Amino acid sequence: MNIVYLDNAATSFPKPESVYLTLDRFARTALANPGRAGHKMALEAEHELDTGRHLLNQLFHGVAPERFIFTLNCTDALNMALKGVLREGDHVITTDLEHNSVSRPLRAMELAGFISLTRIASDRDGLTDPDAVAKAIGSRTRLIAMTHASNVLGTIQPVAEIGRIARQHDVLFLVDAAQTAGTVPIDVQTMHIDLLAFPGHKGLFGPTGTGALYVGPRAKLRPWREGGTGGDSSSPTQPTELPYYLEGGTPNVLGVAGLNAGIRFVMERGPEELRRHEVALTDQLAKGLSDLGCRVFGCRDPQRCVGTLSFKSETLAAGDLAAILDSEFRIAIRPGLHCAPYVHKAQGTFPDGTVRVSPGPFNTSADIEYLLSALRQILG
Repeated sequence: MNIVYLDNAATSFPKPESVYLTLDRFARTALANPGRAGHKMALEAEHELDTGRHLLNQLFHGVAPERFIFTLNCTDALNMALKGVLREGDHVITTDLEHNSVSRPLRAMELAGFISLTRIASDRDGLTDPDAVAKAIGSRTRLIAMTHASNVLGTIQPVAEIGRIARQHDVLFLVDAAQTAGTVPIDVQTMHIDLLAFPGHKGLFGPTGTGALYVGPRAKLRPWREGGTGGDSSSPTQPTELPYYLEGGTPNVLGVAGLNAGIRFVMERGPEELRRHEVALTDQLAKGLSDLGCRVFGCRDPQRCVGTLSFKSETLAAGDLAAILDSEFRIAIRPGLHCAPYVHKAQGTFPDGTVRVSPGPFNTSADIEYLLSALRQILG
């Protein structure tokens, strides 16, 4: 039988058929270097990048398409944002829900004495209290950096409310949308988001090696990397015009072509509809897990979570359970700490972690029932 893939919080699979077809066509007909020449293939490659920025601007309601900077992934986008805006002596507020892509660079800067850092504790459901964020703001606070939804617990955070607080205090607001881009509606203007980082390979259904950073008008970044931009070769330093100011080097234009097809799929289906389908499957799983005596973590209110569920069995370690599901039942899930150790410490699941299940739009109720049947056989 084919593998039952339930690890979409890490990377979505399969992709829509349009993504595969686009990648093949573009690689065969238009894979030239964008902006580096005036021939038709180079112009088509540049047009693909422009199209991607326009699609992202529509999806996330940005101020302008050129403010979407293509990156290698969400980690690249987050590093670009954090190391681009922070200055020595700044204070940063973050949470205990963060992926290592946020917590590691911030912790490294804190240990180096470059910044001071406040980490806000979430509650048992994995929700951050906006009042706690407001109380942590001080005279040197420059940035609030937080996830839109926990990659462990699935809880959607009140980013619009926290964004208002940030704007009231003239603090920059960085949101990690790794688990929400494509499944939760995001409006960077009404949510007062200055910097939005997201991958292309998860809820937007692009290939790996794609991502983007939205840079709002209030955010002034130093370049994360410098080099060729194609359009302006005479300047001795990086041209200051966006997006080229932050996009040194040849971009992954093939990946962006595939990403554009994935974004169109999301826009046709609608983020909320995609989320409803995935949350319904995790609700089905949660009900079955309770019968097996497994502990389910995080908020199960369907209005406040994405389609990600973490659970723990008292009889079998997460890693062992995942290995059996993979080898004996061909079910792909992810065990462990999920690159988010602070939330596991808060939930009491450190260091072994949990089993995480994250269905996608192509999973069915039958897939969840197959997983539950396998768990019944294993946990008996």
